[in-house]
Amino acid sequence: MGKRVFWVGLLLICQIVFFSPWWTPTAWAFTDNQQLFSEAWRIVDRAYLDDTFNHQNWWLVRQNALEKPLKDREATYSAIRTMLKSLDDPFTRFLSPEEYRSLKVNTSGELSGVGLQISLDSETGVLEVVAPIAGSPADKAGIQSRDRILEIDGTLTSQLTLDEAATRMRGTAGTTVTLKIQGRAGEINSIPLVRAAITLNAVYAVLDKQPDGVPVGYIRLTQFSANAPAELADAIAKLEDEGAGAYILDLRNNPGGLLQAGIDIASLWLDRGTIVYTVNRQGMMGSFEADGLALTQDPLVVLVNQGSASASEILAGALQDLGRAKLVGEKTFGKGLIQSLFDLFDGSGLAVTVAKYETPNHRDINKLGIEPDLAVPLEVITSDDVVMVSDSQYQAAVQLLNSDSVLTADAG
Repeated sequence: MGKRVFWVGLLLICQIVFFSPWWTPTAWAFTDNQQLFSEAWRIVDRAYLDDTFNHQNWWLVRQNALEKPLKDREATYSAIRTMLKSLDDPFTRFLSPEEYRSLKVNTSGELSGVGLQISLDSETGVLEVVAPIAGSPADKAGIQSRDRILEIDGTLTSQLTLDEAATRMRGTAGTTVTLKIQGRAGEINSIPLVRAAITLNAVYAVLDKQPDGVPVGYIRLTQFSANAPAELADAIAKLEDEGAGAYILDLRNNPGGLLQAGIDIASLWLDRGTIVYTVNRQGMMGSFEADGLALTQDPLVVLVNQGSASASEILAGALQDLGRAKLVGEKTFGKGLIQSLFDLFDGSGLAVTVAKYETPNHRDINKLGIEPDLAVPLEVITSDDVVMVSDSQYQAAVQLLNSDSVLTADAG
């Protein structure tokens, strides 16, 4: 079984909103609530990755649901959620109008809340942290990747859906929410967090002038938002002007985001080659290609860890498979499915799994992750540790960049 990943709230999506007409010759006989349910059913019928619909008669699912009264909108929402639950796919889910608006705002680069990416294990029902946003209330409180969230303001997370948990953690800046957290060592603490309006600056860059080596352009990418490719391109140009001779791209605790942003960012480092393959329900394979000139040919090392997920894995996998970069750190999270967002006519929406992706060497990452070229464990990453002597993964990357093997390979 897979894991649900939701960036309070961010996930790997195609930045395409599909409109699926719900009208049929018999639609005139339906109530608004029946039409809404039928529209949701039809979207899944046409787009869902698994054409067996979890080995069930999908038409019968619709018929059985419409035989029951849908007396109001909440009952309709509940029926849609029940229908989607039968797919046993935690990534395919219904979003209320409020949740849908929030998700679209988050992918545009804005967020208000505690700053956590969360994951729900569909087998155990355990809610866990994939990564905190750098500088967020959760990050400052020391919440780490793989910590478990047991309660939100006294409510057991085992009784909440992923979206309900995310909604409870979001809220007006200045208000407080208390999370009961179980650390990886088993310790349990109740942590009050004051929500904040979080500016999601996707890129942080600085030139690290090494006393005995090549000047390193350090770039930290925190998410794949709509504005991330332009920000990263500006960072590379600035570091080139400052004399960078090699680069470290930090994707640690980056949970992903927009698929197109991942493609565009990969193209900044690659002259040519397949960035990622996508496979749909018919088994048809598509691909995204690098089709321009890279902004720099300088040697590159990418930092990854267990919080590197989704679009981060697309980017890291492409750079690794095409020989453009070495990966340093820990095995990545392992999410290799792609969801698209679909509008419903009342302002709600669906996130539907429409494809899976493979790296250029046709590696399936889902549930497996990507192994680094050089494994270097690091228990805790904080903002203050970045580009510091205490950051063992960063120091290992610097040593690798200064090694003859990396410099010679990338020079050719």
